[in-house]
Amino acid sequence: VSTGQQVISVVDSTPPTLNIPENYTIECTDEITLDSATAFDNCSDVVIEINEITTSGFSVGNYTIVRTFIATDESGNESSGTQIITVQDTVGPVIIVPEDYTVECSDEITLEEPTAEDCGPVSISTYEQIILGTSVGTYSIYREFTATDDAGNVSVSVQIINVVDTTAPELTIPADYTAECSDELIFASATAFDNCGDVEIVISEEVNPGTGTGNYSIV
Repeated sequence: VSTGQQVISVVDSTPPTLNIPENYTIECTDEITLDSATAFDNCSDVVIEINEITTSGFSVGNYTIVRTFIATDESGNESSGTQIITVQDTVGPVIIVPEDYTVECSDEITLEEPTAEDCGPVSISTYEQIILGTSVGTYSIYREFTATDDAGNVSVSVQIINVVDTTAPELTIPADYTAECSDELIFASATAFDNCGDVEIVISEEVNPGTGTGNYSIV
């Protein structure tokens, strides 16, 4: 009788198969999706570890997220892969400007300030110009707002305030009176006031005969 022994050694020396999310670029105002990785091993379960490192760019809205996935099976075999998410700021700030409006020249003009939304800090500069109308009390205020974000992106928006004069002056005239025909007639002046500009008063007179030579009326 002869005998022999065969030893079959089963080993797990093959790392898991690791599938990681693809690299992508996204605007800083959009939602960042952190997808998970998957892994498969023919011999055992797999544990996936994630390490994330955020690296700042030249502005608040520009940076990268490096996600390293490490898949380890029960025999200690490892597979690794890296996903890079690039976050960028290429869009100008969103400016919320006051609405255009029309105001009477005698009313108070309200110059409201704009606001801006962005991934980081925003500076807003204002340019104003008066555009004259056809009269003293009519004009437009042109307000141009320029918003610049931390990455140098610029947005411009405009507000127009139209100032109009649609209200007549306040006119004060002398009171009616009756005089004897032998008396001296007093022609008092009228006065007028307007909040928006000067006022010109034009007087027209009409004499209406009465029932006799000494009776008449002056309008």
